[in-house]
Amino acid sequence: MFKGKKFLILGVANERSIAWGIAKALHDQGAELAFTFVNEAIEKRLRPLAEGINCSMVLPCDVQNDQQLDSLFTEIGERWGKIDGVVHSIAFADKADLDNRFSKTSREGFKLALDVSAYSLIAVAGRAEAIMNEGGSIITLTYLGSQRSVKNYNVMGVAKAALESSVRYLATDLGEKNIRVNAISAGPIKTLAASGIPGFRELLNKFAESSPLKRNTSVEDVAGAALFFLSPWSAGVTGEITYVDCGFSTVGIG
Repeated sequence: MFKGKKFLILGVANERSIAWGIAKALHDQGAELAFTFVNEAIEKRLRPLAEGINCSMVLPCDVQNDQQLDSLFTEIGERWGKIDGVVHSIAFADKADLDNRFSKTSREGFKLALDVSAYSLIAVAGRAEAIMNEGGSIITLTYLGSQRSVKNYNVMGVAKAALESSVRYLATDLGEKNIRVNAISAGPIKTLAASGIPGFRELLNKFAESSPLKRNTSVEDVAGAALFFLSPWSAGVTGEITYVDCGFSTVGIG
């Protein structure tokens, strides 16, 4: 499906990452991939994964650093010319702001969560536009905590709400160039990021029991949806927040 297509993947932390599941699915369908890492620890985990699928483009990028963002897209443009899509799977909040009551969120913690988790999509999309083929697609990952109160999700829920709003505005902004922007709201998945949420194991059990499908969402579930949004099959879909959560969003929480 994606033979000859080129995609930038941001946010692979390890082999359990949702972004890695999407990357593998794209690779299996013939896509060429480029990856980014934020620090040396992530790079050490990412490079073997990339090498395992014969990908040599593994580049540094701290999304809080405009100079690094500029350098990333300049290098990709020089090496590839154009790209066909971007997978944005980046989020972060200070653990103290997840452990504490939401009303005790620190000012700096709020800025950090919004900057990394929401503004980064705007910063990436604005630069990707310049090297994106017509009909290109940008997807990001969100979560139900943006719409409903989820225990211990706290400031990350607010950041995801900002991310989802950004998807709609970016879809309008980039639509005139036939570039689509969508978000996938995945159910709870045991990833490195999710492990930082207090009580996550109990949350997983509760979600599986409440889900109409009586199971938790898998990385493969999300990857399948991602292929749809990155392909021409979704050519008429933009600005959407799509739930891939085994039906949990219909059950409700908070």
